[in-house]
Amino acid sequence: MESLKLLNDYTKLPAKFFSQQMPNPVLNPKFIIFNNSLAEAMGLPMMTQDEWLELLSGNQVLKGSMPISQAYAGHQFGNFTMLGDGRAVLLGEFLTSSQELFDIQLKGSGRTPYSRGGDGRATVSAMLREYLISEAMHNLGIPTTRSLAVVNSGEKVQREMEYNGGILTRIAKSHLRVGTFEYAYQYGTMEDQKALTSYAISRHYPELENAKNQALELLKKISEVQADLIVDWMRVGFIHGVMNTDNMSIAGETIDYGPCAFMNSYDPNTVFSSIDTQGRYAYRNQPRIAQWNLSRLAIALLDQLHTDQNLAIEMAQDIINSFPSQYESKWLNMMRNKLGWEGNQSGDQNLIEDLLHMMHKYKADYTNTFLGIADRENYDSPLLDSMEFQEWSMLWMSRATMDGRDLDQTILKMKGYNPVFIPRNHMVETALMRASQSSEFGQFDELLKVIRDPYQNKEQYTAYRIPPENGDLGYQTFCGT
Repeated sequence: MESLKLLNDYTKLPAKFFSQQMPNPVLNPKFIIFNNSLAEAMGLPMMTQDEWLELLSGNQVLKGSMPISQAYAGHQFGNFTMLGDGRAVLLGEFLTSSQELFDIQLKGSGRTPYSRGGDGRATVSAMLREYLISEAMHNLGIPTTRSLAVVNSGEKVQREMEYNGGILTRIAKSHLRVGTFEYAYQYGTMEDQKALTSYAISRHYPELENAKNQALELLKKISEVQADLIVDWMRVGFIHGVMNTDNMSIAGETIDYGPCAFMNSYDPNTVFSSIDTQGRYAYRNQPRIAQWNLSRLAIALLDQLHTDQNLAIEMAQDIINSFPSQYESKWLNMMRNKLGWEGNQSGDQNLIEDLLHMMHKYKADYTNTFLGIADRENYDSPLLDSMEFQEWSMLWMSRATMDGRDLDQTILKMKGYNPVFIPRNHMVETALMRASQSSEFGQFDELLKVIRDPYQNKEQYTAYRIPPENGDLGYQTFCGT
């Protein structure tokens, strides 16, 4: 039987970027879930369940592989901290038949040199949350890390109380972060910094390998992919919850699904994370924080941009200062798509902002409002029934049918950008509670089915379209560490 073959690509970097680290074995592991469709899409070998379980529980290491934990730093809520994989081990990288390289990482696999007093473990509930939400994001068409499996470790994890321990297998284009570059800048030599830049480019953006100023072009590229990513988050009402620089992927993927959630009632100030007491990472702030994080990356690249510090600062500042307009342009086009419009018209932004203002005023459900615009007969809400909306709707229709365009074309376009289903917070919490506490996976499995095809309406899943009766009043999320 073919065995999984892993590379040790990350270890090409200087030794200070990682520590060799074996996963800590567990006594009685059991599979909770295995992502067969992901395994098939990646071309992973057909190993037996027992072989996979031994590997993904951390009880066995493949011959020739060198598991590591990565070193990095980060600004957490604006404060710089030395970090690293405190509960994760990179088993290695897998090269697909299309020559794409993916990290295979265990999360919750025990203590590492970077654990800083933590136990290195994770709860089943937190790992199932990451599995569920990362699959939802993938099917919504948003760049994301993916989850290959969740294993019950057979051991208990102590948080505010005792929980079942879980280990997640995370698949990512890489685990390079803005925080990795901050680490190189603060603790590495110029050679270390250049090695990291070269590695990031060769792995993710090989088209930049012949650039005259690689660091500058890398900063531009990362700025662009981050703008695209945040626009996608805003499109579906996703709130990451903990946009620290160590959670911003250089590859432009959504990473780390701790206190994340989806917005129901539209309020740009929505924040769910229990530790975000000041609303730093609220829905409306996500683009601004992305720019702030990019400015930390720019600082970390300064010495590579130019030998003249003033010129380096000027070059970096130009890119960072251009982010808001870059983001705004992408966001405006995204909102046009959500409303089914073609082309650009000078009055578009005003019409969009008028709609968002009404949505906030009437506490309208973010997801269902756009579905209701496209299909008024099947949606009933105070917003859609208001005179304000009736007047706005006429302007929307006039804009949508401009130049003789058929309204059916507009509605068809809207269906490609507006999901029918998102992981509703109350449904997620109930599913996770039943699965992790009572091993009842009925609702969890059904929720997975729903989010696998989120743009198609299915009458049998109507309950998953309905927001909670009291909105998200009092709802909080937690980071799980």
